Amino acid sequence: MASLYIELMNIVLYQPQIPQNCGNIVRTCAVTGCRLTLVRPLGFSISSRWLKRAGLDYWEGVDVSIVDDLDVLLNARKGNAYFLTSKGKRPYTDVTYGKDDLLIFGSETDGLPERYHHEWMEQCVRVPMVEGRRCLNLATTVGIVTYEAWRQQGFGGAHMNAGTTQS
Repeated sequence: MASLYIELMNIVLYQPQIPQNCGNIVRTCAVTGCRLTLVRPLGFSISSRWLKRAGLDYWEGVDVSIVDDLDVLLNARKGNAYFLTSKGKRPYTDVTYGKDDLLIFGSETDGLPERYHHEWMEQCVRVPMVEGRRCLNLATTVGIVTYEAWRQQGFGGAHMNAGTTQS
C-alpha cells in the first residue's frame, strides 16, 4: 500500500470494538497525515464491510499497523505517549504535542486498562465534558485531539485553501 502520510503523530486505538469508528478515524488520519496503530484484539475484522464503508477509499493513504502489545509500542516510541481518558486530570489542550508522539485511545466499551492510568498518570489527559454525562464518541474524540495537536504544529502539510474557489 502506498503511503502518503506526512509523518505526524501516531493515533493508537487500544482494542477498538466498533468498525464504523475505526473507519472514521482512518479518514481523520488520511486528511491529517497521522499514522494509525490498532492494538489487538480487535472487535471486528479488518475486512469488515462496515469498516471499509466508513473509511471509504481513505485506507490507501494511511500508514496502518496492527500490534499485539501496547507495551512493546510504548517501549519503542520516539516521542511522548499521551493516554486520552475520561480519568485524566488535565485537559488535552495543556499538552504540547510533537510529531513523534503517540495519542492512545481506549476501546469504546472498556476504555484503557487501569494500570495505564496508574503507571502513566502524568500522561493521562482528557477532553472536558459536563460531569455525569456519557463520554464522547471515540471517533469524535480522536478528531478533537488530533486537530489540536496538528494545530500546534502549524498544520504542516495542509492545503489551507481547500474548498475555496478562485475569482
